[in-house]
Amino acid sequence: MRKLYEKKEIGFAVIWIVAYCVILGTIRGNFGDESIYMLLALLIFTAGILAFVKANHLEGKYGLSGWPKDMKRYLFFIPMWILATGNIWDGFSPSYQGTSLVMATLSMILVGFVEEMIFRGFLFKAMLSKDKTIVAIIVSAVTFGIGHIVNLFTGQASFETVVQIVFAISWGFILTMVCYKSGSIIPCIIAHSMIDALSLFGADNAIVDWIYVGTTIVVAIVYCIYLGRLHSSESVEEG
Repeated sequence: MRKLYEKKEIGFAVIWIVAYCVILGTIRGNFGDESIYMLLALLIFTAGILAFVKANHLEGKYGLSGWPKDMKRYLFFIPMWILATGNIWDGFSPSYQGTSLVMATLSMILVGFVEEMIFRGFLFKAMLSKDKTIVAIIVSAVTFGIGHIVNLFTGQASFETVVQIVFAISWGFILTMVCYKSGSIIPCIIAHSMIDALSLFGADNAIVDWIYVGTTIVVAIVYCIYLGRLHSSESVEEG
């Protein structure tokens, strides 16, 4: 793993992404988010990522070394935090009950960590050292969105998947810009985990869902333009 990382860092990132999409897509399609298999697979991915990062002292590179300083520069991440609650704008209606709800919630929290580390961590940082910054940002955001095409294999309708991809690309730009400008991936992991976990608790109101998607696209454009005008910062509070 270390040798591949040193020789072909982008290839290393792609392998993680493909493995994640194939394995988790298959498990989700066959057993669902509430299954023990889903949670175990995510725990394995999480442990593998943390072990690799810690063993190679890459916490600083991947933005895990602390919280961003001077949050005022990033508007205290308020646009991101507000959008992260969007799945419950139409009220509460849990998708599961009891133990199943707990299992699914834990899985969704871990999804936030794993996806941020492979898309904003491994892939984005690998491309950032090879190509122009704007290329790395676009590829990280778009790849993250397209990665949701695996939902087609879980029985989700194609139109819903297209909408989800557009929604995910918008979020991809927000998360990538926040990670790049603040020098920390931690706020992104928290926001991503909130989005996925709260998706289990929201009611299914088509009109509100469309409002959420539209709001996300607009905020992504405005917030990313604002962040783009800031000087990048690698400075974070020591955690």
